[in-house]
Amino acid sequence: MEYRRLGRSGLDLSVISYGNWLTHGDGVDNATAVACVGKALDAGITVFDTADMYADGRAEELLGSALAGIRRESVIVCSKVGLPTSAAPGDRGLSRTRVITNCHASLRRLRTDYIDLYQAHRFDEETPLEETIATFSELVHAGDVRYVGVSEWTSAQLREGQRLALQAGIQLVSNQPQYSVLWRVPEAEVMPTSAELGISQIAYSPLAQGVLTGKYPPGRMPPTGSRADQKSTNSSIRRYLSGELRLRVGDLRPIAQEADLSLAQLALAWVLHNQHVTSAIIGASRPEQISENIKAVEARLDEDIMNSIDGVLGDIIERDPTKAGRPYDVMKRWCASETA
Repeated sequence: MEYRRLGRSGLDLSVISYGNWLTHGDGVDNATAVACVGKALDAGITVFDTADMYADGRAEELLGSALAGIRRESVIVCSKVGLPTSAAPGDRGLSRTRVITNCHASLRRLRTDYIDLYQAHRFDEETPLEETIATFSELVHAGDVRYVGVSEWTSAQLREGQRLALQAGIQLVSNQPQYSVLWRVPEAEVMPTSAELGISQIAYSPLAQGVLTGKYPPGRMPPTGSRADQKSTNSSIRRYLSGELRLRVGDLRPIAQEADLSLAQLALAWVLHNQHVTSAIIGASRPEQISENIKAVEARLDEDIMNSIDGVLGDIIERDPTKAGRPYDVMKRWCASETA
């Protein structure tokens, strides 16, 4: 395992993080979830990412249970707040009341006294940013939270958020954007601004929810038991299942073979090649997936390989910087033929 510094903090993260967005509490049984966490720990992964809204809180509960008995200082627990956790009108956003209430609820579910990295799960247009940042500062100074980050913020939002954070005696150290060989939206504006502000990227969906592993070839139904086959998760992954996109992913296989990598390892190595990325979040429905994907840490991609990847994917790559902060609203062109 390798470790990289998170922003201008004193925190070092494993370059691979374990996330439980679509697995714990929904996608896999509890025993398998616990086994995956154990395998992640064995592999040297120190960062575990979750959120209050994943599986209605069950994901946090399962992670807390799986990490019980592990020396607390040896792991970095990350959670998020902001997206709706119920249908109640006030149960969303980043108001002072909601952030404090949800943070304390997350602490209980995670069985911990503090959250290492607490992240604003999208920008809240309806709450004054000053209120949100002041609340995060209060949590840091109370010891409930060690560091503060955000997820899917635009360049302008990051700049204003960091200005207010520094005034409040804290700093934003991370942004968690979707980032993969297919989705490069953060590169043009978000990443350069973040670097200027001392903010690192923690990339989610580096494998495009499994599509970049090559297990969804065109013309075939998703394998039984796969993420795309599960009713609880297939609505999100369906955005990636256009026939053209899956064809292009399949065409990456010779490049991966030449580099002595699997498709998944190639995709992860590509994300980690970016100097702005501190860590890439992977999920797993089987412990063996972690053992396989972790090999990407040692891979080094030269310029020829990077150019070959771009040549294969061509115009299927999304780069438009105006789409930062709203990744799931703009994938419709990838979905013209979901079952092709």
